[in-house]
Amino acid sequence: MIRERRVKEPVVAIMKDENEEESLRKILELLPMQRIIKAKDLVVITPNWVKANPPNTATVVGPDTLKALIKIIKKNNPKRIVIATGSGGDPTPKVMTYVGYEEVIRSENVEFVDLNYGPYTTIELEHSNPKDTKINRLLEEMDVLISFTQLKHHEEATISAGIKNIALGWPPAEIHGFPKKKLGIHDDLHGFITAMAKKIPIDLSIVSADKTMIGTGPTGGKAVDTQGLIIAGTDPVATDTLAARLLGFLPQAVQYLYTLYRQGIGIAEPEKMKILGITLEEAERIFSKIAYGQEIILDKGQYKNIHGSQ
Repeated sequence: MIRERRVKEPVVAIMKDENEEESLRKILELLPMQRIIKAKDLVVITPNWVKANPPNTATVVGPDTLKALIKIIKKNNPKRIVIATGSGGDPTPKVMTYVGYEEVIRSENVEFVDLNYGPYTTIELEHSNPKDTKINRLLEEMDVLISFTQLKHHEEATISAGIKNIALGWPPAEIHGFPKKKLGIHDDLHGFITAMAKKIPIDLSIVSADKTMIGTGPTGGKAVDTQGLIIAGTDPVATDTLAARLLGFLPQAVQYLYTLYRQGIGIAEPEKMKILGITLEEAERIFSKIAYGQEIILDKGQYKNIHGSQ
């Protein structure tokens, strides 16, 4: 790992307000933002920009919420704010222009780096194929990394949330190809995501369920409109663990999450997290009623054991 996370404690908040931007504002008020972002920091936000599809398809994050996030971060007086990601489905500039991110970056006067290109540094991975990868040098310069993505079912990774967003957003398509399969990332995708998560610390993970993709992903599923539902936290394993429960998965159902938990990279037991905002049970109730037309609650009355009830 290039450095430690800013806040080691697993603080996770869940919020449901009338819209995504208001939920984001309220959820970040619950988290220790003064400890995460300090004056003079170089803050990098990696949003999920996988393909040039509208945000209401649950394929990419909403530009209005990205703009709201930038405004909130500015209150902590960072030295620089950089929006940095590398799309795997379409060229990043195409996604920027189509969805409206280009205007957000211009109006908020922040920087942009396309992670699909250099200049590069090389990181070694605890993984067989690839054993290493080139990564934009911004990795070595940043003080804080924020992952901002929406929740999805995923045809290979089981779920796509904060950890996968970084693991697949940072490898350069210039080297790995579109859709980043040329050098073997997808031969053992869970192993690669695990190796990347152990190397790149995420200081703040924001997983929006405002638009969630179910059925399949990362681009071809059904969008569920759970307006204003967001999960965010200081521990990316803990944050993704709670997000996965909305989709019905305990940690062992998501191989990379379970491996990271077993290796001590993050917390996967809700009872060991500091959970703020609305309850996990309420979030599961809200999401399942909209997604499936009935209440499907894993944690009814108490947190389900990490290995389930069967």
